[in-house]
Amino acid sequence: MADELDELLGFLSSPQPNVRGAAAGIVRGLTGDADGLRALSARADRALPALLRLLASAGGELGTGGAAADSLVNLSQDGALSARLVSLGAVVAAMDVVAKRGGEQPGLARSLVMLLANLTQVDSGVAALLQVGDEKMQGLYVAKLVRSFCRSSSESEEEDIFEHVASILVNISKVEAGRRILMEPKRGLLKQIIRQSDSTNQLRKKGVVSTIRNCCFEADTQIQNLLSLAEYIWPALLLPVAGKKIYSKEDRSKMPPELANALSHEREAVENSEIRQQALEAIYMIVLQDEGRRAFWSVNGPRILQVGYEDEEDPKVMEAYELIGSLLVGKGDDEQDQEQGGQKP
Repeated sequence: MADELDELLGFLSSPQPNVRGAAAGIVRGLTGDADGLRALSARADRALPALLRLLASAGGELGTGGAAADSLVNLSQDGALSARLVSLGAVVAAMDVVAKRGGEQPGLARSLVMLLANLTQVDSGVAALLQVGDEKMQGLYVAKLVRSFCRSSSESEEEDIFEHVASILVNISKVEAGRRILMEPKRGLLKQIIRQSDSTNQLRKKGVVSTIRNCCFEADTQIQNLLSLAEYIWPALLLPVAGKKIYSKEDRSKMPPELANALSHEREAVENSEIRQQALEAIYMIVLQDEGRRAFWSVNGPRILQVGYEDEEDPKVMEAYELIGSLLVGKGDDEQDQEQGGQKP
């Protein structure tokens, strides 16, 4: 078996396209099986460089490039292999192929975005994607992915080539350097991302809310930046936790139009409890700041949470509601008197 596998890996570098393609297809099949993954992992020194070369040089060989990409996706689920791939230049290779061939080979592009989602689960992968250390290029890859993510939204998840960018955004926003790039006002990336929060694609929706939540860790220094996006950020965070009820005319009169209009009719509940919990965690970090708390009162946020809490059944999510409530009690009365004129922050 060992000799056969070594021979197979050798075929990945064959000068004959049909041999390379057949070998790549067999390797892809092996990566779909636990035993095959173990065997290939033991030969990572040969397998990973060969697959990356095949990915970069496949050109018009649709099946070969796709098979190499799928194999790398499966192998990169292992953190150690992900780190090795990053050191071999996998992030740069993936971004280059997406840029050059993504338009004509959407299936390949989708697989490579999944590969990047795996690679950015390790620190070195995040640094490579952020292009840390290169002042001129830093953030360029992220901007390209965000642009594709926001342009490619599709009602059909099968056709959503860039949906896994949502996972990449969550991964890079876990580090300060990533949050800084996403929140830089001149780039406008966070604004573009937030506007995807109403997607019916649950992967997109969860990724967007999680990314906002991670960015809110910077609320102590970036509160004005966050509140400059109030028109988008409050609906993204409050609507998932607002429940299904129709709000009264009196309640809606104290909200900005983007909330009042959405809450004037019945809505489908956000069933994913993680989305609701992370939205509440983001709100909590915003209202920890005085400006954020005043802005929250100004959109009638406490009333929205009160109504949403009545429908909530998940214990962890209920705790998140209650944490915000405990913060508002005692601090909100004066702010309510000052801010509840229905004005936007």
